[in-house]
Amino acid sequence: MESPLLQSPGAVAADEPDQEVAAHYGEPAQEQRALERGTGFVDRGNRGVVRVSGPDRLSWLHSLLSQHLDALKPFEPTEALLLSPQGHIEHHMFLIDDGEAVWMHVEPGRAPALAEFLDRMRFMLRVEVADVSDEYAVITGPEDRGPSGGGLAWPDVAGTVTRIVPRSDGFPDGLRPAGIWAYEALRIAERRPRFGLDTDHRTIPHEVGYVETAVHLNKGCYRGQETVARVHNLGRPPRRLVFLHLDGSVDRLPAHGDPVEVPGGRTIGFVGSAARHHELGPVALALVKRNVPVDAELLAGGVAAAQEVVVSPDTGANAQIDLRRRPANRG
Repeated sequence: MESPLLQSPGAVAADEPDQEVAAHYGEPAQEQRALERGTGFVDRGNRGVVRVSGPDRLSWLHSLLSQHLDALKPFEPTEALLLSPQGHIEHHMFLIDDGEAVWMHVEPGRAPALAEFLDRMRFMLRVEVADVSDEYAVITGPEDRGPSGGGLAWPDVAGTVTRIVPRSDGFPDGLRPAGIWAYEALRIAERRPRFGLDTDHRTIPHEVGYVETAVHLNKGCYRGQETVARVHNLGRPPRRLVFLHLDGSVDRLPAHGDPVEVPGGRTIGFVGSAARHHELGPVALALVKRNVPVDAELLAGGVAAAQEVVVSPDTGANAQIDLRRRPANRG
């Protein structure tokens, strides 16, 4: 659903998958600062919202998703994954139970497929699944501008809070609108991967650090659990997420999907998301092969980049962590 704020003076539409909201309203850096100061908000109404009600909802979702949900307390925010049978990530969702229903928000365009899958899995259980994206929106802003008592709220970047609110409520009064570029720059700076941008169809949870936020390692069976358990016990997933400091003298950012190369032209991964941070300058997240030395200089879409480790090359609970660096020159 296209944001009404796209009709605001200075509003510029974002690229896919965020084309239905504003990239910025003319001053991207100032919009980032407003978010950090608690004086701005981001319309993220392009995200999907799914509601699951019924007395069996928590135990049922617990059996399907990667998170421990059967004892989830009301208004306790969490994250979860829906995995393929092979352990690849199919959906990443933020969840809250309000005592009567589980509410979740997901990436743009993903709610219909998620709701359809969940509806097919109901069998004889007492649950109801609804895609309510046309009725509810996702907004990120300061913590003190929301309803008292918590509500449908998740802690988010730079001290902000993300909420699900009725679309009929409109937008917060007295706050500056900030575009999705502002949110994305702060997200990337906090090394938070975004499903569908910093992942691909082969991504497993350990590669991007979702095990720390969206996976419970001591729960019963769920789809894709075998892959999670194998990497947890043996370590060494095929790829790892890295944070990139990009060459600020270049007047462009690498695009999503651009190759990440080592000098000499060998491709070792791809660029996920990139942005211009108001303090750090141009930054990005990328998914690269696990065995790339952690101090290797890289090229991201042709732009020189220095990497920082986000996911260790030896991630896995029982693997000995030993960050590999290039051997010192001898002789």
